[in-house]
Amino acid sequence: MPHRYLQELTTPSVIAAQQRYGSRPAIGRMVVGWDTDAMLGTDEAAFIAERDSFHLATVGENGWPYLQHRGGPRGFLHVLDPVDGHSVLAWADLRGNRQYLSVGNLGTSPQVSLLLMDYAHQRRLKIIGTAQVTDVREAEGLVEGLGVPGQPGRVERLITVDVHGYDWNCPQHITPRFSEAELSDALAPMRDELARLRADNRVLREQLHGRTRPAQSRDRDNHEH
Repeated sequence: MPHRYLQELTTPSVIAAQQRYGSRPAIGRMVVGWDTDAMLGTDEAAFIAERDSFHLATVGENGWPYLQHRGGPRGFLHVLDPVDGHSVLAWADLRGNRQYLSVGNLGTSPQVSLLLMDYAHQRRLKIIGTAQVTDVREAEGLVEGLGVPGQPGRVERLITVDVHGYDWNCPQHITPRFSEAELSDALAPMRDELARLRADNRVLREQLHGRTRPAQSRDRDNHEH
């Protein structure tokens, strides 16, 4: 269910495109009677907590969109307590290449779109909302609470997003990909089994070597005893 996602993004131009390509009746049936509040649920919060990256889309005053990749340790994107009926996302924003394109765009257009991917399980969560940028010197206590162990870099600002809608996307065209950590977890049982087999093989080799020593060596051992 697209929680207020389609309602927020379906403009007259979008409706015209749906009508042209024949999807408008189906889309209309999909959203009729829905009265969602766009509050992130437990499934969404758990999904967000496991992500180590997302893409952030903003638009400048010249109309050009800008898409930025944000990455960090798992859990660097936080779900805070709701405010005025909105779920709130937040992250401690680090100093990067110092172009400040996203930050600059947010100064004139706070609307943002976030795309969170789980390639391994072919899952995708889309979120729209309004963002606010707060200088780290004005929110030191809160920024410290958003820190994640292992996250390098200098925090310059706090970015919060009031969620206005979200939707889980179709997995049909998501190509499975796996991070180093995901591969390590998946391969752990195989590594353990390989270690056990190697240990068993070493014992068998030692036993076989004892049975096949040269006859003179065995006779000498028997004579000495």
